[in-house]
Amino acid sequence: MKTDSIFYQIFQNFPGIFFELIGQPAVTGAIYEFISVEVKQTAFRIDGLFLPEPGLIEQPIYFLEIQFQKDNRLYQRLFAEIFLYFSRYDCGNDWRGVVIFKNKSLDPGVPLQYRGLLMSQQVQILYLDELGVEESLGVGVVKLVVENQKKAANFARQLLNKARQEIADELNRQRIIELIETIVLYKFPQMTRQELEAMFGFKELKQTRYFQEVAQEAREQGIQEGRQEGRQEGKLEAVPRLLALGLSVEQVAEALGLSVEQVQQKADEQTST
Repeated sequence: MKTDSIFYQIFQNFPGIFFELIGQPAVTGAIYEFISVEVKQTAFRIDGLFLPEPGLIEQPIYFLEIQFQKDNRLYQRLFAEIFLYFSRYDCGNDWRGVVIFKNKSLDPGVPLQYRGLLMSQQVQILYLDELGVEESLGVGVVKLVVENQKKAANFARQLLNKARQEIADELNRQRIIELIETIVLYKFPQMTRQELEAMFGFKELKQTRYFQEVAQEAREQGIQEGRQEGRQEGKLEAVPRLLALGLSVEQVAEALGLSVEQVQQKADEQTST
């Protein structure tokens, strides 16, 4: 899964989610810009930087590091990047460092030389697998990134329902839906259109950019979705993988517009092969 890309999309489009993660109001994101910065004349690239609007000297700069692999020198590199940044760019803002790990086992531990930074609360460490299920919609979207495949389908549907209930603005609601869709596509790159329909619900999926692109491609290739036989076969082919994602026979039948008997028969055929 291309975690750098997906987290960039999350924080670029919804900076408020970052501030929710670190325990601050989501509205704080309105005064920040999220960028990636390369420190000139060095080999360092800062993955994520939240810069406050010009003139807001009282607001700190946030340096973000997202780690999904073991790196024993992570903290040495991060602090070197931070202080090199301040040596290159003249600004009077304070700073905070935020390190987000997929899980605690990837954290190599902060070296003794940097213990003062932790004691001063300059650095905050988060483990995505320890985020609570009762968290907000934004934090839930981040949690979806690290959710295992068996639980991801149901969790994605829960997030979609939450988006419908909590977001009144149609444009923002659609942006969240597309973001959830993108995460699921990263996690399940081999999913067919029928499977996506079942996971997202036909109404939401039909509105997304991905569905529209697939529909256009289908038209260009001369695929006639009106053929009942072909459509039925496509639905049946989607049954095994949807069941493997944790959906019940009844849920799959309802999502695909099939009878419970049809779904059960397909499941039995798969088991016997």
